[in-house]
Amino acid sequence: MTNSTLKQELFKQCSAYVAQKFATIQNQIRDVQDGLTSETKSSAGDKHETGRAMLQLEREKLGHQLADIENTKANLQKIEPSAVSKSVILGSVVFTTEANYYIAVSAGTLTIDGQSFYAISPNTPIGLLLMGKVIGDQVYFREAGFEILKVL
Repeated sequence: MTNSTLKQELFKQCSAYVAQKFATIQNQIRDVQDGLTSETKSSAGDKHETGRAMLQLEREKLGHQLADIENTKANLQKIEPSAVSKSVILGSVVFTTEANYYIAVSAGTLTIDGQSFYAISPNTPIGLLLMGKVIGDQVYFREAGFEILKVL
């Protein structure tokens, strides 16, 4: 697999992850909205008010999650998968002596052709350490050191 194809595939997997999360949150918001509508139609009383309050809190929490995922989506759209840089930037694939990273969004472990990559945000602790580094640089994280072998 070429370097360009690898970056495209990692980008595609991150995009799918973000889209799936976005859809899930929207579905949950719709379900809560439906619940609020049905609570409004039910009988009055303390039980009714408690149910409505719980649904309102859930809707507020989901609103924050939706804002977060929209932020994540916006950050992902800043990435140009074909961009090449000698130093680690947003959208870089970083090979180290310990693990492989894709600097994009926090999407967990992605596997391509049997090789694992940790999709991380540049704002995570390890992401902050990697940003701006170049091949041969040593990075120390949690009392362990590793070397950057390749940056795509």
